[in-house]
Parts: sequence; C-alpha cells; structure tokens
Amino acid sequence: MRTLAIGLAAIALLAGCGGSSPSQPAGSIQVAMTEYKFDPSTITAPHGKVTFWLVDSGSVAHDLVIRDSSGNRLAASELVSAGDSAAFTVNDIAAGTYSFFCDQSGHEALGMKGTLTVT
Repeated sequence: MRTLAIGLAAIALLAGCGGSSPSQPAGSIQVAMTEYKFDPSTITAPHGKVTFWLVDSGSVAHDLVIRDSSGNRLAASELVSAGDSAAFTVNDIAAGTYSFFCDQSGHEALGMKGTLTVT
C-alpha cells in the first residue's frame, strides 16, 4: 500500500511539472534546422549579446556552431534533438561576418551552413 501511495505521489508531481514545451525567448532569432539546411541561412544580428532560438524540425539531432573568418570556433550550441527547441546565447559577439554550420558528421558538407553578419 505504501508503494502505491509513493507511486501516485510521484505521478502527481510529474504531472505538475512541464506539460508545455519551452517558448521562444523575446528578441531571439529563430533558426529552423532540418536535413540538411538552416532556415534562414543568412542571418543579420546586432553586436553584443545575441540569442538564437534553434528549432530542430528534422529527423536527426543538429547543432549550430559559429566560426570567424580564420576558421576559429567562437561559440557552439548544445545538440538539439529532433522535434526539440533550445535557446543558444552568445554573450559578446563583435561586428563582422561569420559562418555557421552544423557540427554533426557530414552535415556541413551536405549544405548545413550559413552566414552571420553582425552589425
């Protein structure tokens, strides 16, 4: 009987948690990720703190990595599972032109890349 009571309490707690997917943060830039492209693939953002709202509309996990003109990685998002969304914040990005790509094996070569212009 005690096990049943604990189980029911756990279910009640879990039901109270979540139940809704996270929502896009105000002021963020939405980027859809599918096989094998970003939409949009050309992004303009203000310098400083930039938040991207990554939406994986594909059937496999994707991420977004930003690199400078020398090929140095500046920032990388977490891996976003198919059907999930995540906020990716870059705290201090200077004005300039950057590339971005998906770091999963073969995705960039298949066309999953783009250009980020920071003004």
